[in-house]
Amino acid sequence: MPTVVFLTALDLEHAAVVEHLTQPTTERWERGMVFDTGVFQGKALWHVAVAQAGPGNATAGILLDRAVTTFSPDVAMFVGIAGGRKDVRHGDVVVADAVYDYESGKDEEHLYLPRVKTSAPSFGLVQRAQAVVRRARWQERILPRPPAHRPTAFVKPIAAGGKVVANDRSSTARLLTAYCGDALAVDMESHGFLRGAYVNEGVSALVVRGISDLLSDKTAGNDARWQIPAARNAAAFAFEVLDAGIEPDRTRLVGVDSQPSANLFVQKNSPAGGTVYANQGIGNQIIHPEARSEERHGSVQRY
Repeated sequence: MPTVVFLTALDLEHAAVVEHLTQPTTERWERGMVFDTGVFQGKALWHVAVAQAGPGNATAGILLDRAVTTFSPDVAMFVGIAGGRKDVRHGDVVVADAVYDYESGKDEEHLYLPRVKTSAPSFGLVQRAQAVVRRARWQERILPRPPAHRPTAFVKPIAAGGKVVANDRSSTARLLTAYCGDALAVDMESHGFLRGAYVNEGVSALVVRGISDLLSDKTAGNDARWQIPAARNAAAFAFEVLDAGIEPDRTRLVGVDSQPSANLFVQKNSPAGGTVYANQGIGNQIIHPEARSEERHGSVQRY
């Protein structure tokens, strides 16, 4: 069974992800970090672990590393809400094909020189997200029911930093316009999350954000109205990516940059009378020393 880890910043984002799991979920503690674990039933079964990392790029990167150490996932996703910079509406979804760390720079005596750093998600998952956008069926997965107004999804850059950007006329908003002009959304965790994935070879990573507020119209009322729907929209898109990336007849990741999980192979006994005592892994087969000679010399079938 393949494994996916979800990180979120807020409790409402965490709840939006858990809604998609087959109940009951269980709780797992790892070095103080609490994961809710369960199963997602799509074309194939996924083992799912969900944790609330809290805000901040540094925290997201550190806790993703801890999650990878604990679960060795095939896929990791950060799912939650974000502020919309341009070309998006409340409830829309932005999937990052690049994330800009807009706070990198050099501050001289009378001059600030931005040195924007870029992190990239996994190519295979970006391709899968683009396919999900084209098919435009992901909205049917929104819980508790698809809304009358169907949100739109985009695969475009996101900007990430440590600030809450609350107005499109703020100094940070002006910096984003000047140096991250193609970013559709802004958040506080995506860059750190992707850096955490970068140092963990074999984990495919993706960032999915629902737009809960707009920099041009950020109010407490809009936050209260749109945060939960935006989180649910992002979760629906994320699970559609997972489900679209699986072949229904074989539990195998398709179009994802990670190595197949060692548990994706099943054992078939050799002809009647033979006994297979053990077999697991990719390219390796272990046969009990008391097995028949033809079993020890490669006649055991593995699919």
